[in-house]
Amino acid sequence: MNMSDINVLVTGAGAPGIMGTIYSLKKNWDNRRIRIVGVDMNPNAVGKYFCDEFYRVPEGTSQSFPLALLDICKKEKIDVVLPQVTEELLLLSKWKKEFETEGIAIAISDEKSIVLANNKYELMRISKKLGIPTPKFMIVKSKNELLEAFEEFGEKFVIKPPVSSGMRGFRIVCDKSLSKDAFYNQKPETATITRNELLKILGEEFPPLLVMEFLPGKEYTVDVLSDKEKCYAVVPRSRDIIRSGITFAGTVIKREDLISYAIKLTQRIGLEFAHGYQFKEDESGIPNIIESNPRIQGTMVLSTFANANLIYGSVKLALGEELPEFNVKWGAKLMRYWGAIGIVNGEVEKV
Repeated sequence: MNMSDINVLVTGAGAPGIMGTIYSLKKNWDNRRIRIVGVDMNPNAVGKYFCDEFYRVPEGTSQSFPLALLDICKKEKIDVVLPQVTEELLLLSKWKKEFETEGIAIAISDEKSIVLANNKYELMRISKKLGIPTPKFMIVKSKNELLEAFEEFGEKFVIKPPVSSGMRGFRIVCDKSLSKDAFYNQKPETATITRNELLKILGEEFPPLLVMEFLPGKEYTVDVLSDKEKCYAVVPRSRDIIRSGITFAGTVIKREDLISYAIKLTQRIGLEFAHGYQFKEDESGIPNIIESNPRIQGTMVLSTFANANLIYGSVKLALGEELPEFNVKWGAKLMRYWGAIGIVNGEVEKV
């Protein structure tokens, strides 16, 4: 089938996963020519040097952001917008009709679904009702409630804002003494904080925080592609090596439990296009839900390697085009390595 050339705008051109998104769009199964316009609030975002065109935009939470994005879309004759930044999703979902009026599709879920998916506390409540394994959790917003959580959760637990992205506000609270062996042989964990340090930082009252049971086991991510009617692909992958919250090595694995959980959540929350979930095993080896991402996930390119290009699939769904059956290559792996680009007098060279 001969497919028409299209223009796609990708936000978050400085995001860690930008190269995976560009790869997935360029290596699409239709052999379609896609011109990629990248945008970011950082004028020196690395994606600037790999996209076909680049624009600096206001912060994603700014009221001027969607209008600036719409102006770029008109100028560049954009067909589809692929959002990649958590903070911008809610605002863009409210502007979805304005873009569609101009003939521009946005691969983003509805506002109500974005609100539910971005709120970790609501995600926990929904998962529990659906019978999906969920860690013990509670909301605290004062010193007294936090002291109660100390008693409830024991010597080690996780605390984080209900709505946040990446590892912002995430801490592992632990007062366990460091052993001599750990001192010499383990790298320090910057996410760890003591109870006293936490109390000193937060004070008597503070914005609501989610306290969760600490899960010691392996982590998993599940990539999903869906619309309001159907889940077209559900691809679990293990996070074999994690650094600063980013998967540095991973493996696509066929786990029916994770596939079932992801489908239930997607149907209940109403998420569309490329999105996903994160799970972590408890002491018994049972994966518990810990987070959802109503957007392209940072290492979703691994699904592309496994013959399930969900990123290009989002473009197809946004354009109203049919999707093929995805024949996932289970066992596909990803390994990141350190690379760089050199920039001299505007000339770019990869290292």
